Amino acid sequence: MTKKKKNSSLNIADKNFKKLSIQVSLNGLSFCVADTVSQKLLISDRVDFSEEKNPMFVKDELQKLFQKHDIENMQFDEVIAVHRNTLFGLVPKSLFNQNHLNEYLKFNTRVLANDVLAYDEVENHELVNVYVPYTNINNYIYELFGEFDYMHNGTVLLQSLLNNQTQKQETTCFAHVNKNQLDITVLNQRKLLLYNSFKYNTKEDFAYYLLFVLEQLELDPKTVKVKLFGEIEEDDEIYQLCYKYIQNISIFEPSSSQLLKLGETSTSTIDFTLINTI
Repeated sequence: MTKKKKNSSLNIADKNFKKLSIQVSLNGLSFCVADTVSQKLLISDRVDFSEEKNPMFVKDELQKLFQKHDIENMQFDEVIAVHRNTLFGLVPKSLFNQNHLNEYLKFNTRVLANDVLAYDEVENHELVNVYVPYTNINNYIYELFGEFDYMHNGTVLLQSLLNNQTQKQETTCFAHVNKNQLDITVLNQRKLLLYNSFKYNTKEDFAYYLLFVLEQLELDPKTVKVKLFGEIEEDDEIYQLCYKYIQNISIFEPSSSQLLKLGETSTSTIDFTLINTI
């Protein structure tokens, strides 16, 4: 299967400019269908798993979800899949060689012999994200729709946050919260200081990783701006615990979430990374 090619086999009259965005992880999955001309969200849904599953289980659940909404029989102008996991590594573009993908991951990620590696370029920021996609899910999507785009959720996060940061903004720590996964991005005036992802099980795990990152970057929890977004609210136990240690913490509402006309669709089914692929 070839990456990063558009599905050009459909007649434009049949497309209706619909885009399918899918996010997959071992903790759950979600998707949305949007009209890219009117910026209207047509369908969205998600499934959360009680515990981390394997890629074969996730593929079967995605198939059930598609069948529930008759997605398999629809035609799309564009299809994109986002793989969310902690199996990645960032490489400066000047040092990147696509023939040595395994070398970039072998010291900080468990890469199996049969894993297929992929990479994304972080647009306009001279970075390459090397990662392990879920190949069986890519194959399933390819069987349905032909050639499509896929990328890592870290690439989506970085591009969105970096592109919306201004040159004058002070150092800010963004923490994207998903079930059992915390993605931390620290920016200073559109410069990336750190991006990393952690698996957590308890609120104490979450607070530990967040404070650990601040400590490693020598950022003062009493003054640094920390913005949480994703599956988090101010009355959550995680937020309340972090608030005890971090004075300048708040819930971040990305402006991109306002770009879509949600209509009858519940916002609870829409993930930040999905919205930013539309």
